[in-house]
Amino acid sequence: MNYQVLIAFACYFSILLTIGLVSHRKTKSETDFILGDRSLNFWLTALSAHAADMSAWLFMAMPAAVFLGGMPGSSMALGLLVGMFLCWQFVAPRLRSETEKYESYTLSTFFEKRFQDNSGAIRLITALMSVIFLSCYLSAGLIAMGYLFESLFSINYYIGISLAMAAVIAYTFVGGFVAVAWTDLFQGIFLLIMVLMVPFIAFLSFGGVEGIVAGANSHQLSLNILEDSSFASIAVILMTALGWGLGYFGQPHIITKFMGIRDVNDMKKAKYVGMSWQILALGGAIFVGLAGIGYFPEGLNNGELVFVDMVKSLFSPLIGGFILCAVLAANISTMDSQILVSASVITEDLYKRFYRRNAPSAELLKVTRISVVFAGIAAYFLAISKSASVTSAVFYAWGGLGSSFGPLVLTSLYAKSVNRYGAMAGILVGGVLAGTWNLINPYVTEIAVPPMVPAFSLSLLSIFVVSQITGKLQVADLEKSSSSI
Repeated sequence: MNYQVLIAFACYFSILLTIGLVSHRKTKSETDFILGDRSLNFWLTALSAHAADMSAWLFMAMPAAVFLGGMPGSSMALGLLVGMFLCWQFVAPRLRSETEKYESYTLSTFFEKRFQDNSGAIRLITALMSVIFLSCYLSAGLIAMGYLFESLFSINYYIGISLAMAAVIAYTFVGGFVAVAWTDLFQGIFLLIMVLMVPFIAFLSFGGVEGIVAGANSHQLSLNILEDSSFASIAVILMTALGWGLGYFGQPHIITKFMGIRDVNDMKKAKYVGMSWQILALGGAIFVGLAGIGYFPEGLNNGELVFVDMVKSLFSPLIGGFILCAVLAANISTMDSQILVSASVITEDLYKRFYRRNAPSAELLKVTRISVVFAGIAAYFLAISKSASVTSAVFYAWGGLGSSFGPLVLTSLYAKSVNRYGAMAGILVGGVLAGTWNLINPYVTEIAVPPMVPAFSLSLLSIFVVSQITGKLQVADLEKSSSSI
């Protein structure tokens, strides 16, 4: 074990815990804990939303896609940029205004009030889908942390994920939404500097463009986004972009950050700050993959560790340890947001809605903190199996969340004709189809279609079709409910 690297990591975790302790003084109720009392400025909102988006995926999966597959692997970045821009443009301001109008602190609560569902069915279905797919997403982050601890410290994988989860739970438990937002701001700036600096230094060390071209030729990798102009190549790029880009509309750990901004009029400024950060971060991650092609001409056993191995080769253990904290920054900034959303779902949508409607604020704050621990433990047990790569685990959870909630978020903000039956149908169709699509795909087409594409499309269709069919039933339900009051 290299103690210089361990010292660097210990210092980093100390900073996070300090932020959590400082934020603790501002957390006096469960609404403070869950949404920070809608008090974030546009800088915090922007960088917190984007840092919550870019997990270890930014340093592991994105560079690996380019390192192993050439520039065609960067097409997912195009989808992410377009998807996030559309989310800022069409979802962020309306969601902030509508959730305040309906006094909602979670997506589940918003859907229930927006569609006048007195049965609790929408909230229950939304909560279950959130917990299932967020647990899968969290496990992907833990898998990445386990690999990182194994590579750097030769620490057993299971000990590594235990340490990682304990650290994330600790400062999230103490500080809640405000702590998560401030740590995301700190980590967002830190990881952006590292993802740009490291590949540039590596690029200078092996001769630049000529080294990349030579490495790409030896491994038969294309340095063009399109391998050729055939329909098949264009279709693959388009499917990959849609498979990632559509997901933004339904990621609770990202879009809830929009709900926390102090003034909805600052959303445009937050959009420009956030999108500038994302362009630079994704560009840096692609550059890591390209630089890796030239820096490791013989290849690597695990392509997802190209950034980690590059840092270990270029820098001293102490400096390298601080730089590799950027991977932790990317990972933790997503995991803390996901744990917080999971905890808010357990508290607001399950405990408060179905068990203790009139529970005092102090009790709900306590339950929320206990839920933080519960969500972390659930993800831990999923990560123990070590059954998936970081890329595949993130992609599965991303597709599930995006397909379950994305179509309903859009229709709840823009379509007046949608009712609660359509809402429930959309969540179920999107979530179930996304979760099982990999089993269905071979029976439908030989082309590998990302789950997001059919699941999102059919979820959107089912929302409108079922709402149209059950329109009269919804009216009857509302009349019956009003007459009983």
